[in-house]
Amino acid sequence: MSDLHDLQLIIDTGTPIILVETTEEARVEGLFQRLALRLARPLFRWSVASGLRRLDLEGFPARGQLEPQEVLRQIHATSDAGLYLLFDFHHWVDDPITLRLLREVGQKHHATPHALVLVAPKLDTPLELKNLAARFELSLPDRQQLLDLVHDESAAWGRRFKKRVKGSARVVDALVNNLLGLSLADAQRLVRTAIYDDGVLDDGDIDSIKEAKYRLLDQGGVLSFETDTARFGEVAGLHNLKLWLEARRRIFTAEEAPPGLDPPKGLLLLGVQGGGKSLAAKSVAGAWSLPLLRLDFAALYNKYYGETERNLRDALKTAAVMAPCVLWIDEIEKGLSGDAEGGPSKRILGTLLTWMAERKDRVFLVATANDIESLPPELLRKGRFDEIFFVDLPSPEVRRVIFEIHLNKRGQDAQGFDLEGLAAAAEGFTGAEIEQAVVSALYAAHAREESLDNAHLLEELAKTRPLSVIMAEKIAYLRSWAAARTVSAD
Repeated sequence: MSDLHDLQLIIDTGTPIILVETTEEARVEGLFQRLALRLARPLFRWSVASGLRRLDLEGFPARGQLEPQEVLRQIHATSDAGLYLLFDFHHWVDDPITLRLLREVGQKHHATPHALVLVAPKLDTPLELKNLAARFELSLPDRQQLLDLVHDESAAWGRRFKKRVKGSARVVDALVNNLLGLSLADAQRLVRTAIYDDGVLDDGDIDSIKEAKYRLLDQGGVLSFETDTARFGEVAGLHNLKLWLEARRRIFTAEEAPPGLDPPKGLLLLGVQGGGKSLAAKSVAGAWSLPLLRLDFAALYNKYYGETERNLRDALKTAAVMAPCVLWIDEIEKGLSGDAEGGPSKRILGTLLTWMAERKDRVFLVATANDIESLPPELLRKGRFDEIFFVDLPSPEVRRVIFEIHLNKRGQDAQGFDLEGLAAAAEGFTGAEIEQAVVSALYAAHAREESLDNAHLLEELAKTRPLSVIMAEKIAYLRSWAAARTVSAD
C-alpha cells in the first residue's frame, strides 16, 4: 500500500494526532498536499520561525508568529476541520498548558475532526496523548527506486561534465544494496558524493557508503561500525568453521534463499581467551564482504527503567537497516548475567531472545563467550544459534601458521625462522599469546640493536606462563564441557 493510502486510513479511522518522525519535511508537505486535495480539507503549516500559513491555497495570508499555545487555541476555536502540520512542536509538549490544549483539540475530534500532525526528527509520545495519537512512518525507497536514483544522478553528472560515469553493473548493484534502508534524501546525498568525487563508482565508494550509512544511523555508542575486518587467510586454523561459513555465504548474501533453505541466522563461538574468537568474528564480515557492527553491552545500561531494553531494541533496529550485515556481540555472557530476577540483564535477555526468534532481516549474529557457566541456559537451547563452535587451544600446525602470519605481518621473513621448533616451544599458548611473544621479541631485539631471530622468540616464550598453565583447571573443565556439546572449530 502507498503512503497516501496508509495516511488516509489513519485520518478516516478518526485519529486526531499523528506523529511523524523524519527529517524529510518537504516530502511530508508534498504528501499532505495530495491528501488535502483528496479529502477536500484545508492544509496549514506551522513552525516557530514562519508562523501559521495555508499550503493548499496560493496567496493565502500567513497568520504571523503565533506561539504554540496561541496556535492550538486558534485551531480549537475553528469549526471547519483542517489538516495542521506542526514542525518541531515536540519542544513545547512538556509544557502542561500546551499538552492540555493538545488533548482538548484531540478530544473535540468527534465534533470537529482536525488532524494535528507533529513532525520532527525524534518524537516521544507523552502518556497523556497515547490514546489520541498514532505514528506514521514514511516508506523507504525500494531497490528499483534506488537504482533509478543512481542512473538519474549519473546522467545529471554526465550532462554537466560532458562525459559518462564509469562503473560496472556489479558495483552499481552493491551500491544499491548498501543504500537500502535509507531515506531517498539521504541516499541521494551519498550517491552524489560517490559520483561527484571522481566520476567513478568503484569498490572504494561502496566501503565509504557503508560507513556513511552507519553514521546516519549512529545510536550514540551502543553500536560501533568496525572498519577493521579480516579475511579467512588472516585466521590460522578453524578449518571446520571456515567450511561451515563458506557453505552458507552465497545463501546469506543472495536476495532470496533457495527453496527449502532458510538464511543462516548466526553462531556462538565458545573458547579459551585469546584463542581467536574475535578475529574469527571479524573474518565472517570480511569474507562475506559485509559491514560489521559491534554491540557493546556495557553501553546499553541506563538507570531508568525500560531504557536499557529500549537501547537494545534501537541497536537491533539499526542493524536491520544496515542489513545484510554481521552483528558481533563480544563476551556476551558479561551482559546477560549478574542480577536478580527481573533485573536489567534478565530483561535484556528476553529482548534479545525475542529478536533472535522473530527477526526476518539478514543480520548474521556472531556471539563470542569465554565463561560457559555464566551463559543463561535459554541462550544455549537448540535453535537459538545455527551452531555452537568451540575454539580450542591451537594445534602444533596451527601454532606454526600463527607464527608465520605474525612474523610476515611485521616485516619479517617467516621462512628464515624455525617455525616447527617455535610451534613446539609454544605448546599450550593461545594465538594472542603467540602474537604478544612476537611483539615482545621484536622490542627486545630492537633494544639490543639486533635482528630478530629464533633465540629472541624462544627467550620470550620461556618467560611466559600461558593461560593454559595459570588457569589449567578452569580450561580443562571448559574443554571437557565443550567436547560433547559443541562442534570443534578446527
